Amino acid sequence: MQIAFSHRRVIKSEFHEFPLKTNNFKRMKIEANSPENYIEQIPEERQPAMNRLRQTILENLPEGFNEEMSYGMIGYVVPKTIYPEGYHCDPKLPLPFMNIANQKNFIAFYHSGIYADKEILDWFVKEYPKHTKLKLDMGKSCVRFKKPDQIPFELIGELVKKISVKDWIDTYETNIKR
Repeated sequence: MQIAFSHRRVIKSEFHEFPLKTNNFKRMKIEANSPENYIEQIPEERQPAMNRLRQTILENLPEGFNEEMSYGMIGYVVPKTIYPEGYHCDPKLPLPFMNIANQKNFIAFYHSGIYADKEILDWFVKEYPKHTKLKLDMGKSCVRFKKPDQIPFELIGELVKKISVKDWIDTYETNIKR
C-alpha cells in the first residue's frame, strides 16, 4: 500500500491527519566511521537516549539487516549480499531501511516502512499515544523526538520487529523503486 499525500501536504492515516512539516531542519554534520564513534560526538546529554535507541533497534532488528554508517547517520540496511541491486538512487549503496541521527533540536528516527506501508503508518499513529503523552511529531518517514527522555523505546522496538528483510524488499520494489 502507498501512503496518500494530498496537495495540501498532509499525511493522512486512518486514525490521524497531520500537516507534513516542510521545514528544512539543519542536520548536525558528524564525521564518524562507526555507530559508537557517532554517538561519542553528539552532545553528552543526548548520548544515553541515543545509546538506548540504538540498543532497542539492535535487540529487535530482524535477521538480515546490517548496522552501518549510512548518509552520515547510524543506518540499518539490507546488505548487497542479500539485495545486490542496491538502492535505486545510488546502486553502489545497500538498500536503506532505518536511520537514527542527532539533529540540531531533536533525535531523529527514520523508518522507511512508515513511509512505504500505510498499514504500518496507521498502526504506529494509533499506538503512539499509548506510549507517550507527547504529540507525535513526524514527517514522511521521520519521527522527531525533542525530549530524549520521552522516547517510546518499547514502541520503537515493536515497530522495528514488524518488517523482515524479505518484507522490506517486497515493499520497496512494489511501492518505491521506479
